[in-house]
Amino acid sequence: MSETTDAPQEAAAVAPARKPAAERKPRFALFIATACGLGYLPVAPGTCGSLVGVALYAILARPLSITRMISISDGGATFLTVVSRPLALSCAVALVVALVGLWASGRTARYSAKKDPQFVVIDEVSGQHLTLLLGLGVPIWWKGASAAALSSMSVYLPGASLYFDAPNWKYLLVGFILFRVFDIWKPFPARQAESLPGGWGIMADDWIAGIYAGIGLWIARAAGL
Repeated sequence: MSETTDAPQEAAAVAPARKPAAERKPRFALFIATACGLGYLPVAPGTCGSLVGVALYAILARPLSITRMISISDGGATFLTVVSRPLALSCAVALVVALVGLWASGRTARYSAKKDPQFVVIDEVSGQHLTLLLGLGVPIWWKGASAAALSSMSVYLPGASLYFDAPNWKYLLVGFILFRVFDIWKPFPARQAESLPGGWGIMADDWIAGIYAGIGLWIARAAGL
């Protein structure tokens, strides 16, 4: 009788204890933090995250539909390109990526017990997208929209002289290079931001690098690059 009674107790002792909910693998957070698993690549995971940010902006900046109009001014006809995709969409996506990345990176850091895990690349995705959004989305207000610029721009506001340059390969490449430089360099206060707690310390330095790179890209556009 004693052997029969002790058997269930021994089995219970041998069975592994179930992890509390706080210690379970946060699969969804890891999926986001690693940019769908790209962060696990053995070579240049941060660069791959930046390329995702470039692709995200390029997709969002593509016009949904194009309508050609003719504006008669000074005796000449100017062809205008009007697109139906608003710039607000890119801004909304940038905000969502930043907020979700903040949560996912913080959750992943807690699970891995590391301050800034190398496989977390959602910060590069967010920072790179911010670079292109600022560098290409902020209009060069003192320049008039020439016919050549209007024929290739991505967003035109009817009745206004402000416009946003199309994300051609040259701008995307310059924005990508600038962000990688500032992300590695980490000028003030990017490096200081790494000391912030949780996901803030992971994301904030890339946002700052993105702002620096975005300003650099905007200056390049303004200089006629």
